[in-house]
Amino acid sequence: MSALNSNSNPSFKPCVVIPVYNHEHAIAAVVEAVLRFDTPCILVDDGSSHACATVLDQLQQTYSAQVVLLRHVQNQGKGAAVLTGFEYAAKNGYSHLLQVDADGQHCVADIARFLKQAETYPAAVIAGYPIYDESVPKLRLYARYLTHVWVWINTLSFAIRDSMCGFRVYPVAPVITLMSRHKIGSRMNFDTDILVRLYWDGLEVVNEGTRVGYPADGVSHFRVWRDNALITAMHTRLFFGMLLRLPHLLMRTIKRTKQKKRD
Repeated sequence: MSALNSNSNPSFKPCVVIPVYNHEHAIAAVVEAVLRFDTPCILVDDGSSHACATVLDQLQQTYSAQVVLLRHVQNQGKGAAVLTGFEYAAKNGYSHLLQVDADGQHCVADIARFLKQAETYPAAVIAGYPIYDESVPKLRLYARYLTHVWVWINTLSFAIRDSMCGFRVYPVAPVITLMSRHKIGSRMNFDTDILVRLYWDGLEVVNEGTRVGYPADGVSHFRVWRDNALITAMHTRLFFGMLLRLPHLLMRTIKRTKQKKRD
């Protein structure tokens, strides 16, 4: 881990971004929990229903000094909403962005620990890997391993423990640079796509465990056929991208292995 901290820590100014699409029953509790950490919160309404939009308006009015509300007129996908948050963060001088889902699955109490890691390793992505309770659907749990294997192949490493957990901290500047060069997956393919591409760009990944639950009344926007097709296409593109980067990735993996042995 010492190699990650080789650069001096820049001015650390984090924000939290929450992409929201029809989570009117959960979002208020998530926002209130986030604001306990005295970190600015950016809500991105991704074309939600009137009921959810009303709740978001009320939250912004109640916490106007801490909450910014951005809107997509039409639903564009979770990834597109997070990227809108990145654009706002960059324009307003934030150095790091912590991504939290709006459905209440994430353990918001872990924010302090994740931000501390981001301040310690400012050039790295602090990527959450889920620690599940009994509520996790077993089919979803086992299906994640297919993506894990593809990520290990497409990075030629085990550096990314879980690429699908939407609780993570990014340095803003490298993401803005990546956005200028590549179209990143805008829906359920976003979390894996951006993390693999940032790894390709040379960012290190610090894996942090975080508790994840599945509320009985939780709302899922995963569309089996559409999103599985998007994820399959993403893995295919990443595989061919890995082939183009094969020598570089092999050398990086060899260096990481040697560094671990020295540590």
